[in-house]
Amino acid sequence: MNDLRLTPSGSVPASRRGEAPAVVFVHGMRTSSEIWQSQLDHVRARGHDALAVDLPAHGALRDERFSMRRAYEVLDEAVASFGPDRRVAVVGLSLGGYTTLAWTARRSTLGQTGDLAGVVAVGCSSDPKGKPVALYRTLASAAVSGSAAARRRSVAAAAWWRAAVLGGRSRPGGTDLQALIGGADDAGPFRPGWDVVTDALSHLAGRSSVANLRATRVPVWLVNGAQDRLRLEERRHLQAAYRGALVVVPGAGHDVNSDAPEAFNRVLDRALRAFQQP
Repeated sequence: MNDLRLTPSGSVPASRRGEAPAVVFVHGMRTSSEIWQSQLDHVRARGHDALAVDLPAHGALRDERFSMRRAYEVLDEAVASFGPDRRVAVVGLSLGGYTTLAWTARRSTLGQTGDLAGVVAVGCSSDPKGKPVALYRTLASAAVSGSAAARRRSVAAAAWWRAAVLGGRSRPGGTDLQALIGGADDAGPFRPGWDVVTDALSHLAGRSSVANLRATRVPVWLVNGAQDRLRLEERRHLQAAYRGALVVVPGAGHDVNSDAPEAFNRVLDRALRAFQQP
């Protein structure tokens, strides 16, 4: 691990200082709560109550369509499940991280952060309002529709994606969409099709993760894999974060918790300890 920076801490009510926060884990796109089993075992062994949720259109909620309103309800219910006096840390990966940042900003605006110890935002350091995510939405739309027009739009998007995000490297099949992002044929009970991508990114459209970080009033740790090509704006995100920290995990890609679980668990330990400090 490297590239760690912490800003000066604020204050925590005296009655809550030093308590081990409960932990809520929020998965990324087209996965489910199942991805967090290693982390659930790890934090529970260290005295934290913990649970992993399924976002709408995923896992146990796979029959629902994704919406931010419903995602907020899932997070509200998860935090409330630990009781009114329990402080809770939320760990979100990719879509789960963007959703968590938006939810935390909303709570901060409403003055409802008293039960939040902090946020660990993983693999979400490219603003959804930016070009990479917009083009990713174009690719996903083409995968869903399968139309000739959508596929023509996807060729240009895929070329930009390969040049800007993949560093110019080719994938098998050239600009072929299937080679870049897969397709709906690999959907399953815990791996929904690409239609969920268009839903989720449509709900994120216009929601700036940088603006959400500026609005948030709880500590935020940004965690990225060193090999993640979507670390496009991590410094900008760090500068916007309230009591922020940035940790880059060597050798890991976008899915840091599964690419480097032991290193990621050590980061979690450090973050959760920091969230307990006054």
